[in-house]
This record gives sequence, structure tokens and C-alpha cells, in this order.
Amino acid sequence: MAGSRKHQRAGCGVTRRDFLNGVAISAGASLVPPQLLGWLERAPEESPDYYPPALTGLRGSHPGSFEVAHSVRDGNFWQGAPKPADTGETFDLVVVGGGISGLSAAHFFRKANPGARILIVENHDDFGGHAKRNEFGVNGRTLLGYGGTFSIQSPAPYSVTAKGLVEELGIDVAGWAKYFSKSLYRSLGLSPAIFFDKPTFGADVLAPNPMAFEGGESGNSPSTYSEDVWERFFKIAPLSPQAKHDLLGLRRGDKDYFPGLTSEEKKAKLATISYKDFLTQVAGASPEIVKLYQTAPHGLFGVGIDAVSAQDAWGLGYLGFRGLHLDPIPGKGMNRDAIPNAEADKYFFHFPDGNASIARLLVRRLIPEAIPGDSAADVVTARANYAKLDQASSPVRIRLNSTAVRVRHIGDPAAAKEVEVIYSRGGKLYAVRAPFAVLACWHVVIPYLCSELPEKQKQALHASAKVPLLYTNVAIRNWRAFQKLGVSDVYAPGQYHSTFMLDLPVSIGDYHCPTSPEQPILIHMMKTPCRPGLPARDQHRMGRIELFTTEFSTIERHIREQLARTLGAGGFDPGRDIAAITVNRWPHGYAYEYNSLWDKFWLEGGETPCQVARKHWGRISIANADAGAYAYTDGAIDQAWRAVSEISGG
Repeated sequence: MAGSRKHQRAGCGVTRRDFLNGVAISAGASLVPPQLLGWLERAPEESPDYYPPALTGLRGSHPGSFEVAHSVRDGNFWQGAPKPADTGETFDLVVVGGGISGLSAAHFFRKANPGARILIVENHDDFGGHAKRNEFGVNGRTLLGYGGTFSIQSPAPYSVTAKGLVEELGIDVAGWAKYFSKSLYRSLGLSPAIFFDKPTFGADVLAPNPMAFEGGESGNSPSTYSEDVWERFFKIAPLSPQAKHDLLGLRRGDKDYFPGLTSEEKKAKLATISYKDFLTQVAGASPEIVKLYQTAPHGLFGVGIDAVSAQDAWGLGYLGFRGLHLDPIPGKGMNRDAIPNAEADKYFFHFPDGNASIARLLVRRLIPEAIPGDSAADVVTARANYAKLDQASSPVRIRLNSTAVRVRHIGDPAAAKEVEVIYSRGGKLYAVRAPFAVLACWHVVIPYLCSELPEKQKQALHASAKVPLLYTNVAIRNWRAFQKLGVSDVYAPGQYHSTFMLDLPVSIGDYHCPTSPEQPILIHMMKTPCRPGLPARDQHRMGRIELFTTEFSTIERHIREQLARTLGAGGFDPGRDIAAITVNRWPHGYAYEYNSLWDKFWLEGGETPCQVARKHWGRISIANADAGAYAYTDGAIDQAWRAVSEISGG
């Protein structure tokens, strides 16, 4: 991904543990009385070798985590389903979803209600939601990677609530520079590159990436360094003379394509056309430039320039807008990702495992026995004890591998005193009760869980289409090929993964990043499957189908072929150099953010679908990033605070 804020830079069959987690539980097991089985004693989390972060192959929405929910969605789950077993457990709050928002909701509720008993049910085999931790052991060295949420960052300043929680967890955001080896790769002669592949551009060429040094300032003012990179780019890029001429014109030209219009009128016009149409129909640029830029916004929006407004492209610093002389004030309908904010840019922190460390810090606050240590530094290398997550003696419990299938009030929602939550675990159904519930799961599943919600609210929840993603971590035995080729990260607009990069060099506590090309390291790869030419939501829908129907072996083949094709000239051999692969598949990935091309209400103003969708219903509140249509950790925290305030009166 070029210039994104959200993401900077083994075989996998059905395992025995997948079987135990419910992928292949026999129907007969559901008929055995729960008192004879004793679910806690046979819980997979009780095994001493239960440690999801170290699993490789297909992760993210892994086998066993979504089948039950899909059955509920399809309307066939309850056909012949056994009667839920009443566990006899009562809590003060049940949270559905163990991601950042669900964990934050439990934290906020407990602060408002000291001593409260809380149950968090989570369908995956690990906590954290999209804040996923990947661990690898290569040549005696532990490597940590992020399988989802990348960092503490946002296009807008963190709220008082979100910033307060970060500080409460002990995270030293201001001290980020002391953990980050900013100049490491540049000191080794490595810099960003673009890979032009033969099927798309006519030749396999690895060229300097001048796009990595543009942006930030929407006027596209050239710098001495970027001028040098552009010069080297033009010498070797397999583009026609016309395409190179058009690129230079877009970068340096001062043509006003909308003469006579005010700055605000120009921005209003740009909000209604895609950047692709701006390049080809307004600026008259070569179609080759569309191919070059098509996947540039994937990491931010999950779609290409055919589905991103020209106004957002201007805000991101893409080429072609110098001559319009637009004032820097954001235009109506701009996506928040595209609005530069100097204050927000300074508030940045990345753990080696991304925001999985934030999830771990929250779990440590909720269940201290589960994660040893007492600082934000030592949490990085602490080994979580999953057997401690769901103990009867603990006031807060996290129940993994448990998919909520029904949430309803006991009686009339207006007068009810309790909420019942039914969940599926290991092929059986269980029921628990509490005075309150927070649904910190994806909006698209809530109408199927809570059928009593008003129809208007259900429709608004359904409108929250998630953005599908693949975040892949490849552990390699050394990175000599990167050094030989002089590259640190690669933008590949025609390849399966549109970007890949060496791990961000961060050292915290006892974790030390690789500093020599002779050492093992992680490569992070990113793909957002989409279908150019369709409306954004349809592209996400098609991409989601692609991810659910693509086998790990197919993805692995693409990974090996892409790395060999790009790095082969540097001596990279995937058979020799790849130690392990973890593919974090997120068919339901980023929260959908509104887009002026497809969401006309975003230009018109008024109540948005997410505001309708998140409305409090009786004793049930709704959280998660979807509730703000804002795909950032601070959004998830803020929505958790709002949801808890609704039921706590705070």
C-alpha cells in the first residue's frame, strides 16, 4: 500500500484442534447431557500447548470461527438444534465479542461497577478481534508480527476517552522514537520500490517508488530527493513515452481543469467523480497511469482508484491537482482518512505485534493471572496463559471458541430485568443471563442474533458492509535479497498482494528487532480483494466471497510466486528462504467508512446509518468500530465507552 495510514508498511488442513473446536463435531455429541461431559474440563484452552498466536497457515477468521454464524445467517441453524443447556451462570454484564471494543467495554463497565462479574464470549480461538498476534520461531529467534490492527494512529486526534485508556494501560506514545530504528533500512541502502510485472505492464521491472515520497502536501511540491527518485524511475519503468509524459504533466503541471469555479465548488465536483475518471476523463492521462495507481488506496479503503473520489485522492496527495489551487480546508464529503492532521500524525505507536499488545494489556487488567508482568514493555514478550481466561473464581471471564447465536430480553424489552445470551461451543448450546449485554461484534451479524430489534435498526446494521482483507506474515531465514536489490518495501499494482515490506524495526522490552540481513525477519504482505468497476459495497461483497472460497494452498502458491518473481534477481529462493507463512484472512475486515461516490447522504448530511444502527435497545447496547463507521482503534474504544455509558448511566 502506498502512503496508507492504516497499514504502514506450511500447509493447512483441518487439524485435530480444529476438530475439537467445532469444525467436525459429531451431531451425537450435542445429545450428551452437559453434566456428564463437563465442558470446562475438556476445553481446548486447558491444554498446556494451547497457544493460538504461534499457529501458522490460515488464521484470522480461521476454520471453526464462522461456520455457526453463517448457519444462523442462512436460517438453518435452529432446525433440529438441541435445547440450550442452562449453565446456571449469572453475570452483571455479558459482552459478545472479545476484540478491542469488547475488552474496552468490559474495562469501562468494571471501573463504573467495581466487583462486577463479566463474561466475554468470543467466536475465535484467541482474543483481540482484528488485533491479532502472530508469533514465529526461526533459527532460535522469536519474531512477532501483526495479523490485523497495525498501530495507535488515526486521521483525527484521539479523544479524551481513548487517549486516557492508552495512558492508563501504560503505553508511552510520546516515547515512540526510542523504540523505532527509523534509519535502519536506509542506512543499509534500502528504499521503497515498485514492481512492474510482465502480465500487467509488459516486463518484470523493479523500479524506485517515487509515489512513496509524494503526498502529505496536496500541492505536490517536489523535493530534491523525490526529483532524483522520479528521474531514476523514468529511466527504467516499463511505461510508454506518452504515459511518462502524462505522469510528469500531472506532477508538475499547473492546468486548472475547472476554470471559473471557486475552490469549494471544485472540491464539490471532485467529490462526485472517481480518481480514475479524473485522470482519464478530466486530465486526459494515459490508461497506463490508471494501472499504476489502481491499487494505491487499497490499504486505506479496500478499493482502487475507480471507487475512491478525486477529492479524497487530492487529500491524500495524489498527482494532478496542483493547478486547481484548492484551499487546504477539507471539502464536504471527504473521507476522514484523506484529511491531513498534523496533531493526529504525531500520536503514533506501533508494537511489534500491532495493537494485539493493547488487547493483551486490557486482558491483563481484566484477568491479571492470564498475562504475567506489569508494564507495556514486558507485555510484548509475556506468554499468555489461556487456561486462566475462563475460571469460575475470576470476576471477569473470557470464553473463547464460543459463538453467540441469540441475544434477547427476558420479557418485554421495555420492562425486562435480564438479557439472555445463547452461544454455541463445541457443537452444544449454552445459555447465560445478565442484567445487561454489550454487542461488540460486527454489525452485520447483530440482526441475526437479536431479532427483537426494530426493523429500521436492523436495516441500518445490515448496511455496514465490512472491507475484506488479507494480512500475510512470511517468516524468512534472512533478508540478503532485499539488501542486494536495495529495497525495503514493494508496491506491486499488478500482483496478488498489492504491497509487501520488511517488518517495521521496533524493539521494546526484551524484544529486539532484526538489524542484520543475515538474521531471520518477517515480511508483511497485504491484499484487499475487490472487483474494479462495481460500487464499493459490491466490490467488498465479491471480495468476501473470494476469501471464503480460496484455499490456503492457493494463497501460499501466490505468495511464493510473487516473492520469487520480485526478489529472484537478488537471490531469493522461496523453497530455501521461507521458514513459515501465516495468512490472516479477514473476509469481514475494516469497518466500512462512508464514501461520497456511493453514499450520497455523506454529502447531504443528517443522521447516518451507523447512528441508527448503534441505538440503545432496552438493556442491550452496541459497540465496535462499525458503530462509528470508523476503522481505527480509537473509534472502537470510543464506541465501547458510549455503549457502557448507556447502560451504566455514565
